[in-house]
Amino acid sequence: ISSLFPAMIRVAGPLLSTSPPSVSTICANSTVLSQAEQRARHIWKQADAVCFDVDSTVCKDEAIDELAVYLGVGEEVATATRKAMNGSSSFRDALANRLDIMKPSREAMNVFAQQPPNLTDGITDLIHALHKRGTHVYLVSGGFRTIIEPVADILSIPHSRIYANELIYDSHGNYLGFDENEPTSASGSKTVGKAGVCGMLKKKHGYKNLVMVGDGATDLEAAPPADAFIGFGGNAIRAAVRDGADWFVTSFESLLKALH
Repeated sequence: ISSLFPAMIRVAGPLLSTSPPSVSTICANSTVLSQAEQRARHIWKQADAVCFDVDSTVCKDEAIDELAVYLGVGEEVATATRKAMNGSSSFRDALANRLDIMKPSREAMNVFAQQPPNLTDGITDLIHALHKRGTHVYLVSGGFRTIIEPVADILSIPHSRIYANELIYDSHGNYLGFDENEPTSASGSKTVGKAGVCGMLKKKHGYKNLVMVGDGATDLEAAPPADAFIGFGGNAIRAAVRDGADWFVTSFESLLKALH
């Protein structure tokens, strides 16, 4: 009998409403959503710069998780990640906690970075098309430059267009910490993180149509100052990103087709 209650509630809801939304209201709301995507599509076609997140966007996996497994502390780092997501830890504190568990040496990072990156289907063709149009492409990540540089090489993206975290080592190559001056070592405001990078790039280069593409909350934070945010769900779909994105796609083929 209890299994009937959900159905009863769904039927009863509209009947109890004293002022159901009018057709014009429903259409207006749909128009707002449609206009947001139409605007993002227009900006995308005119983009003079595109910033891509790396983990779960350009690449299928999360590099920090893969690195933790490689170093033999996968479960410990996964636990720290879950605690950070459920608590009030800042991005910087969460990054520091996970790095303190891993303590990756320079040698370990260099060896790990030699593994072929697991690129997301369609990203190579998309970036080639953007380059052909003269669009500047950036990789903006909370991950580590050492791991991202080989990805950039495959995609013909200059290292000068990578914004990521830099690890600090002692004279013997042992892990000491990370460079907190890197904007991607923090998040939560428009002056740091991916928002900070997008704002800096617009100011420095005068970009008129800068687009951020990514799967996570720190990517969503980037617009504004990014002129549009395209949520990417090809590897992981996060509800807040799907709902908050100007335009949400699940394949890079969609973005490639939309360029034409």
